[in-house]
Amino acid sequence: MRILVAEDEKDLAFLMQFELQKAGHSVVIANDGIKAFENLSQDPFDLVLCDIMMPGLDGLNLLRRVRETSDIPWVFITSRGEEMDKVLGFGLGADDYLVKPFAISELIARIEAIYRRTHRETETVQRIQIGGIVLDTTACTVTVDGALIQMNTKEYLLLKHFMEHPGRVFTKAQLYEAIWHQDSYMDDNTVMVHISHLRKLIDDNKQDIAYIQTIHGLGYRFRKDNS
Repeated sequence: MRILVAEDEKDLAFLMQFELQKAGHSVVIANDGIKAFENLSQDPFDLVLCDIMMPGLDGLNLLRRVRETSDIPWVFITSRGEEMDKVLGFGLGADDYLVKPFAISELIARIEAIYRRTHRETETVQRIQIGGIVLDTTACTVTVDGALIQMNTKEYLLLKHFMEHPGRVFTKAQLYEAIWHQDSYMDDNTVMVHISHLRKLIDDNKQDIAYIQTIHGLGYRFRKDNS
């Protein structure tokens, strides 16, 4: 990770830089709030370790400015342990808070925990793409070869289910249970009609590139990319 240490106590700043670099991180030091803001405006960082009481621009106001344009992970490091500072810091969007004196091992553990959390959030699947089809799970939209496709809720959920399991064969009963959430009184016609509509929306009737494939005697599957 590339970390900015905003700390006016130079000995502590150098100690954090030394220990974090030993742990494999790249570290830049800013000894006042104005310099820290300049660094953040000019260069990309993955996380900020920031003292609250700094000359030029205090940590709370620095975070307030940064949050106008960035959601970079932020850890306050300060000798002020009053509850109000924590409330203000978290209210402005801080991710964590350490009170001096602290063990370097605890600091590194907090950084690693924040990294794991933000990394998971970043990697959360938001787009599924197979061939020319792109399904955006955040916006709930589907495009085919760049063109936005209009479909109803069940058609969208059916396509999403297929695209999340490319190559897997589903029976009509399994699809009915997954999309309509019922495992009794299954209506064959309901599934077939929705698949027929879905095919008209995403396939161009060229059987060699059909996305939804019928597996006779078993059910349906969504082709894997390039298959």
